[in-house]
Amino acid sequence: MAIVSGKPGVDGLSEAVGVLREWQYEGAPMQLHPGDLGWFWRSGGEATAAAVRTWSRDGRILAVGLLDGPGLLRLTIAPDAHRDEELAQQLVDDVTEPERGVLPEGRVSVEAPIGALVQDLLAEDGWHVDEPWTPLRRDLTEPVQGPGVRIEVVGPEQAQVFAAVHRAAFDGSTFTDEGWRMMAAGVPYADARSLIAYDDRGNAVATVTVWSAGPGRPGLLEPMGVHRDHRRHGYGEAITVAAAATLRELGSSSAIVCTPSSNVGAVATYQSAGFQQCPEVRDRYRDA
Repeated sequence: MAIVSGKPGVDGLSEAVGVLREWQYEGAPMQLHPGDLGWFWRSGGEATAAAVRTWSRDGRILAVGLLDGPGLLRLTIAPDAHRDEELAQQLVDDVTEPERGVLPEGRVSVEAPIGALVQDLLAEDGWHVDEPWTPLRRDLTEPVQGPGVRIEVVGPEQAQVFAAVHRAAFDGSTFTDEGWRMMAAGVPYADARSLIAYDDRGNAVATVTVWSAGPGRPGLLEPMGVHRDHRRHGYGEAITVAAAATLRELGSSSAIVCTPSSNVGAVATYQSAGFQQCPEVRDRYRDA
């Protein structure tokens, strides 16, 4: 059977999220996680559906991509299809030819699992390696110590506080409480929690959202941020520890996160919270 590519539509997002959950396993390369779709859901279900691409054979989804911005396709592949030649060639053709409706003309990037055949074919086709990212992982076999600060799980009544801290943590963020509500209404959020950390004066100082992929599978932190007025007081470490503890409660086997290698402060924060640095990963890009 031929490879069929397309958009799942809103009604098909549950299936795409489901296969992404199944593809998460210990020892997997850093890859698209259901939490990545969950965080994108802050723009609403229709926008998320418009940004997702699937590649299937004989009715089975073999690859899922998320257009995380106009020029970036974050792509992952079923574990048993990483070296599937027909699939890899179809993926390369689809991301290389703008008329296929995946990536536009100009500079574009593709994130794909290390070791997948599509990485080799993109390199042969002249795609370059981009700036490095650092994945980090914390094993959750053992209990996680307390964070040392007050942590609240976010519900609709705290959405405005969560959004305000997020905007103060990320320059240029336009995240709103309505965005949180849309995210929380998404399919992936059934296995997610948003957290707020408070200082001893009652100020909301940091936020994180964690995404479980189900019991016994790696869970994701996306995103974590500290209010710009409350940095360098250990709140990033504290809420990251709380995030790991929450994922353990949700049954996750480990907690994973990925940050630009150039963000040495973020790497150090995750390491201070018990995360171990993994080998760097790089996207592939072309200029035209």
